[in-house]
Amino acid sequence: MALLNSDKNDKRTQEAERVAADAATAQTGERVEAEKTGKKRASSYWAVSWGIFKKNRLGMACLVVVCILVFVALFAPLLAPYDPDFQTLTARLQAPNSTYLLGTDEYGRDILSRTIYGCRISLSVGVVSQIIALVIGFFVGVCAGYFGGKVDAVLSFIIQVFSSFPFLLFAIVVMYVMGPGLVNLYVALGLLMWTSTARLVRGDVMRLKGSEYIQSCILSGGSSWRIIMKHLLPNCVSTLIVVSTLGIPNAILSEASLSFLGLGVQPPTASWGQMISASQPYIQSNTYYSVIPGIAIIITVMAFNLLGDALRDALDPKMRA
Repeated sequence: MALLNSDKNDKRTQEAERVAADAATAQTGERVEAEKTGKKRASSYWAVSWGIFKKNRLGMACLVVVCILVFVALFAPLLAPYDPDFQTLTARLQAPNSTYLLGTDEYGRDILSRTIYGCRISLSVGVVSQIIALVIGFFVGVCAGYFGGKVDAVLSFIIQVFSSFPFLLFAIVVMYVMGPGLVNLYVALGLLMWTSTARLVRGDVMRLKGSEYIQSCILSGGSSWRIIMKHLLPNCVSTLIVVSTLGIPNAILSEASLSFLGLGVQPPTASWGQMISASQPYIQSNTYYSVIPGIAIIITVMAFNLLGDALRDALDPKMRA
């Protein structure tokens, strides 16, 4: 009897989930016959989003720029003409020339090579810190929105506390406590940048929880973990993509600021913020020294910000109207 009841419950759960999926599809105006075509509703959604994104010329241009930056970061050892830490004291503070295309710094190191390797540091900080922030923000937001009640009150209070501190000041305090270094920078920025993700995910989950789709899954006896991972997470993917794309430039700027203050990446590691900090005594005599990493930061931040705006327009159904 127990086996028969278990089989009935499993069949009832599967049937409820199938009906709930059909209801969610009908709400979005899409009729997908999964059993006949084998296509998922999400595939059509992403296809439509990609079609909208392709029409945004500025977004496509920024996507190309981001791809170039990723390529430079991945293949920095092959693209850099010199070792970024190799010192040639006889070639100190040279202006751009045929040997050193962007000149040299106070230790005779090639600025072009250090800028290329700095791209690797900046992108790694942006990506890793955002992964940490997305994981924390997603689960905090899901727990607050899904369970509600006291759980929501406590987690919302924690979010407000973290959001009330000035970000840069809070980052300086955290880095001072943890100590300078690249790994600590990953962790510190990830622990400080999850609040915006948590807020947006909480709002999405509260909206989705009241839909017939999720209510059917709850009434069918599905576990909270299964509902969160199988149904809520896929519906929050577009939000997570936009938040992470807009969060990466903030992490890059924070890394540059902390490295400029001596609390981030430590020399001799090449970092754009650390390069700007080291160039301050020579800003009048060798202006190019500080301008080059500054231009690199501006291009990277603008590309990610504009790409995030374009993705938001393409992925948000409300923006399509």
